[in-house]
Amino acid sequence: MPELARFYGIIIRMFLIDREHPPRHIHIKYGDHEAVMSLNTLELIDGKLPNKCFQLVREWAELHQAELIEIWDTQKFHRVQPLE
Repeated sequence: MPELARFYGIIIRMFLIDREHPPRHIHIKYGDHEAVMSLNTLELIDGKLPNKCFQLVREWAELHQAELIEIWDTQKFHRVQPLE
C-alpha cells in the first residue's frame, strides 16, 4: 500500500489495486491506532483515532481532497504534501 504522506507520526496510505472497493478512502496509522477515512465525507468509516490525530488528518484531507480523489480515480500514485 503506497504511502501518500507522513506527518506528526501519522502515516497515510491508499491501496492502488484495480480501484479498491468503494467508497473512496484512505488508511491512517498512528501508533497502535488504525482507521479508514472516507474521501467523500472526511469521516472515519472504520477504526478509531485520538481526537487530535483525527483533527490533523481531517485538516490535511480537506486541503488535498480533490487531489486525493484524483489519485483514487486515476490510480496514478504520487506523494501528497504533508501537513506542516
